[in-house]
Amino acid sequence: MLANVKSMALHGLDGYLIQVQVDVSGGLPAWEIVGLADIAIKESKERVRIAIKNSGMEFPSRRIIVNLAPADVRKEGTFLDLPIAIGVLIATENIALQNLEDTIFIGELSLDGKVNRVNGILPICIEAMKQGIKKVILPSKNAKEASTVKGLEIIPVESLTQTIAYLKGECTIKTENINAEELLKEHSIYPYDFAEVKGQENIKRALEVAAARWTQLSFDWKPRLWQNNDGKALTFNFARIKL
Repeated sequence: MLANVKSMALHGLDGYLIQVQVDVSGGLPAWEIVGLADIAIKESKERVRIAIKNSGMEFPSRRIIVNLAPADVRKEGTFLDLPIAIGVLIATENIALQNLEDTIFIGELSLDGKVNRVNGILPICIEAMKQGIKKVILPSKNAKEASTVKGLEIIPVESLTQTIAYLKGECTIKTENINAEELLKEHSIYPYDFAEVKGQENIKRALEVAAARWTQLSFDWKPRLWQNNDGKALTFNFARIKL
């Protein structure tokens, strides 16, 4: 049976849509991932297999081919673990075939089935909205960041088991909604005092002047090499401040 699950990837800071196509057929047991996947994605075979088993599902001893389309663009990272696992479960009929045309899956899997956070979720969600995606199923730790993108239904999940139950309709998950302005205010509170920095008087004074006068400041680090009395080489970094 063939399953098609959507996800997103990053090329620099630009997101693009990925079709995770999973085919499970008879024959000698094998598992291949094709479509210019990097080492981290190819290693997902073991993460997905163990995560499915530890989530109470039986992993098929059959021939599995996963194609990441478009096949001519290199994919990097671990964010495809979750969509690959969902594709395998749909292809083996552990999850009923559903209409997921406007849904994408993103997330890294632990061996115990937990869904770990991934990097780059904000540009991924921005591009997903542009591509007409309506729902994003992603790690709960990425939910606040993703919810700042308006027009998307953000479904935060903690584990593969919870994701399966949600797709089967056995549980409901509260969508994540957050006000972007409130989030910025929350993170604008800086708990440290510049006065706590000991020493570095010249650099602190330069920073104060730059902040007061809106002056651009840059550091030019110059390494210097000496030898101590034991003949060992010592490297020191000296900063030249430019205002």
